[in-house]
Amino acid sequence: MVLISQRIFLETIKKYCLARSIALEVRSGGWLVIMTKGDTRRLAIGYDIGLNSAVAHQVANDKSACAEVLASAGISAIPHRLFLGSKLSKHIPGSDSLDAMLLLLAQHPHGLVVKPNEGTSGELVFRVTTPTQLETAVARILAAHPSLAISPYVEIKDEVRVVLLDDRALIVYRKTRPSVVGDGAHSLRALAQATATAEQLKALSGDFDAAALDAVPPAGERLLLNWRHNLDAGAEPVLLTDVATRDDCVALAIEAAQAVGIRFASIDVVHVDGAWQVLEVNSGVKMETLGRRHPALVEAAYHAALDAVFA
Repeated sequence: MVLISQRIFLETIKKYCLARSIALEVRSGGWLVIMTKGDTRRLAIGYDIGLNSAVAHQVANDKSACAEVLASAGISAIPHRLFLGSKLSKHIPGSDSLDAMLLLLAQHPHGLVVKPNEGTSGELVFRVTTPTQLETAVARILAAHPSLAISPYVEIKDEVRVVLLDDRALIVYRKTRPSVVGDGAHSLRALAQATATAEQLKALSGDFDAAALDAVPPAGERLLLNWRHNLDAGAEPVLLTDVATRDDCVALAIEAAQAVGIRFASIDVVHVDGAWQVLEVNSGVKMETLGRRHPALVEAAYHAALDAVFA
């Protein structure tokens, strides 16, 4: 387990402040940072360095609200419908309706994705195709979160993250899911155990049943080990070099940022049915996995954002 004090984000802030004679206080185990230079005092908390307004931060953190904002601006985005837990649903009648959730499932034969409405950790994200799976996922999420969001499951061919600062792309990378190639002799389980990381194997056990894991893929067949593109679930960040794809993704991400009114964000765009759509807007810009592979690039991005903080 990586301690908070070892986060690349925090270490980058320390390096920035040291080089510019900015006084630094680290509180709450490294989760809160107070930066002071002369009469200027700035705060960073979590992965938020304070450039975004409270409203923009809240909209980005609320998956259903963000999807609504993007839709109202005419921006192609994956829809997310809000459902509330028992503590909040009394304020909006029908917002906890299991019947409405089941109707959504019936309308989407390929299934649904059910996830907490707020947060960016990638935890408690479920693909469901049956009423029982849906009810189980809803119960697990609402046991830990006050609300959830449901979106139709779509076959994502590609997912790209664009890190933006004031409508300027600082970093653009693809999230590449882990895969194995069948040899006609070994099961999916054996092939994965030979190459996958612990995080990837954990995700594998949740996405495939025993029969699928024990099946032997034909020689030459490539199988993805995860339907998610989440970095915490084992996907790898790969810098995007294709100019045309990069331009398309950046243009869409800038439109999304402008619609939300956000200055510093990481925006996930996905390729579905031949077109790019916005999946999520993240106000807290977390680049820990990328930073272990491209530390100089991540440091430059955070430093550019900090320059804007102290401008």
